[in-house]
Amino acid sequence: MTPPSKIRNIAIIAHVDHGKTTLVDTLLRASGNFRENQAIAERAMDSMDLEREKGITIKAKNTSVHWNDHIINIVDTPGHADFGGEVERVMKMVDGVMLVVDAYEGPQAQTRFVLKKAMQQGIKPIILINKMDRPHIEPAKVHDKVLELLMELEATEEQFNAPFIYGSARAGWVTDKPDGEQKDMTFILEQIVKHIPEPKAELEGSFEMLVSNIDWDNFVGRVSIGKVTRGTVKLGDRVFLLGKTPEEKPQGFKVTKVFQYTTLTTSDSVEGGAGDIVGISGIENVDIGQTIAGAADAPALPFVAIDPPTIVMQFAVNDGPLAGREGEHVTSRKIRDRLDREQKMNVTLSFKDTDTAGIFDVSARGAMQIAVLVEQMRREGFEVLVSRPMVITKRIDDVVCEPFETLYLDVPDDYLGPVMKSISERKGRIEDMNAHNGRTTVQAYIPTRGLIGFEFELMNLTSGHGIHSHLFREYAPHAGHMQTRSSGTLVSTEAGEATSYALDTIQIRGKLFVTAGDQVYDGMIIGENPRTDDLPVNPTRAKQLTNFRAAGGDKGIQLTPPMKFSLERAIEYIAPDELVECTPKNLRLRKRTLDSSQRQREKKKMEAEIEAAG
Repeated sequence: MTPPSKIRNIAIIAHVDHGKTTLVDTLLRASGNFRENQAIAERAMDSMDLEREKGITIKAKNTSVHWNDHIINIVDTPGHADFGGEVERVMKMVDGVMLVVDAYEGPQAQTRFVLKKAMQQGIKPIILINKMDRPHIEPAKVHDKVLELLMELEATEEQFNAPFIYGSARAGWVTDKPDGEQKDMTFILEQIVKHIPEPKAELEGSFEMLVSNIDWDNFVGRVSIGKVTRGTVKLGDRVFLLGKTPEEKPQGFKVTKVFQYTTLTTSDSVEGGAGDIVGISGIENVDIGQTIAGAADAPALPFVAIDPPTIVMQFAVNDGPLAGREGEHVTSRKIRDRLDREQKMNVTLSFKDTDTAGIFDVSARGAMQIAVLVEQMRREGFEVLVSRPMVITKRIDDVVCEPFETLYLDVPDDYLGPVMKSISERKGRIEDMNAHNGRTTVQAYIPTRGLIGFEFELMNLTSGHGIHSHLFREYAPHAGHMQTRSSGTLVSTEAGEATSYALDTIQIRGKLFVTAGDQVYDGMIIGENPRTDDLPVNPTRAKQLTNFRAAGGDKGIQLTPPMKFSLERAIEYIAPDELVECTPKNLRLRKRTLDSSQRQREKKKMEAEIEAAG
């Protein structure tokens, strides 16, 4: 068994796309833990299909590197703010962090967020300025920016004097100075052993561990992952899961397996020792933040406070005419069980029942986080309706308050005007602006509502050259009405198969979301109307055949290719009275109320209410 003095626990934190997962790849290779001829996938730690497709880390995952006589446990964390809860909870498992910063972009908004969490825990950082092989890099400037950031976050003297390393994780070299001699990646492992303290753990005494992560194993069920802070644990031990509150009684369990995470595999270790990060199975109803101890009367360990969710979306049973054709799981019971499972695995996500049967309110950090959950559910065979994200408002001193965020933008000077106009329409307020090398960085204070759908608009306004990131700041008084979508929709009035004959006349009115041969139904949104109102159309109309009109007469019809939405884009695009129907094979946009005459009645009723109030 390895003593705590030979163990190092470190989390790798950074902004999206600054090279965390690539760095873990090169550290695993450098440690000599692989065979010479072993095939290793690129970004090996991105184990989920969605992580590979999107190129981002979604779940925090841990591995360990055996180097010389040391064990270095490495936790790869997400860089996107929506998955910030993953970072917050792993801070209890580690004793140091490696902050990876892009040598060109410097520290970004999410960098500030994750580093702040580490600083609050008193964790010591090592800073790696990555991507030194890129053109136009400014390592000296980035070095100063990181020091400024540490000062802003009120770092202690020890944290402020953190060692700096320069290098390229992709090219596999590092150095201690921007123009220093290039060394291999074992230099980073040396620095981790030298600068990161050994874990605070007691070898003697009864077993104690805080659950910081939960995994699932097909053979043994739930696996509780955490750092052993005292004692040891082995197969067959009797342990106690302490209650979430002092009143809750501890429950006794038998350990069915102890897991150790080495390179890209998990091994069934005989014993988990003090200071090491291990997984324990045999405890079914465990939640993140609970303490597992060897004695029933042991005190519970403190858990890191998690920032509250700011966004809520409705999940509902698919009640459309095409329901049940593609998915296996379509009932509210199945959806509830799936959400319950997700809630146990993810501390920042929660759901509750609404007054209407089959509709659930799901709260999370951001639309991206919920979109990832919906995408996973689609792939598992679920059919579900999801609404547009709404912010969670609070009453503070009898004033309705909503969440506000700090928005950081980096846009080319040529596109600055339209971007500023968009920010002001979304109730944003500019706080700081700096021009540099043909680009302008903007810092704005904006309601979270204003950020829904902003990413896509920024892409269009800047031809894909705009970079943005945002960070939750505070709850402040409600900013008032906001119009984020200026267009209306083309709504189908009939059910059936869309025909090219009908779509040819409809495409003159706006952009189409469907093409000939697609199934449509009454109340389904089949296109965008440039005007603000909804236009009822019949996409199923067929050509009347007579002696003069031959069936093959519409061969020359040229339909414009339809607009195809990604799930995130669809969720942000819809209006409050619309839903996205998510099935394993299709994404459809539809009205909440499918019946057109019923919608007309509701519209008139609402207009009458507004008139009466006015």
